Amino acid sequence: MPKPLDKLTDEEIAKIVQSGKVEPFGVLVERYEAKITRYARKFLFNCNDAEDIVQEVFLKAYVNIQSFDTSRKFSSWLYRIAHNEFINAIKKKGKEPLPFFNPDILFPHPVSEENADKEINEKELRQMLDKCLNKLNLKYREPLALYYFEKLSYKEIADILRVPISTVGIRLQRGRQKMKLLFQKLNYHL
Repeated sequence: MPKPLDKLTDEEIAKIVQSGKVEPFGVLVERYEAKITRYARKFLFNCNDAEDIVQEVFLKAYVNIQSFDTSRKFSSWLYRIAHNEFINAIKKKGKEPLPFFNPDILFPHPVSEENADKEINEKELRQMLDKCLNKLNLKYREPLALYYFEKLSYKEIADILRVPISTVGIRLQRGRQKMKLLFQKLNYHL
């Protein structure tokens, strides 16, 4: 007896959709709609048509499902499509210049902290993110949103942004530093 759809992995459902069954794609939409919408709102500040763009993300994912490699993570593939759609929306609106960043400039990753300290720091960073994220350059805003709100790993973020893992670490570190300065300028105290 086959497993119910809600017990299957994203990749297993994608494989079923690739075989020609349309209905299971709805399960993937249910699993990711809220996440992609949240990502859109963090990425596309002042964009009233975020829901339309999210629908476009799922439409593109469905239309291009045959190109998805089921041996890889569906979530990374879907977030990559979302990333591309959001960039296109920003270009169309012309509200934000696209950043140019040299990913070849590599620095070591910051040293990880004790778990308790890390949880406190992450909570503080999430609070700062909510207050300061829209003031950051897109190259810092996007990895911070993916890491802290979507809980994606450095590798997943690197796959989505198509940059080296070390670049993700650098952007997260610099983004945190810039946010802390913004947070302090806004007269908030840590």
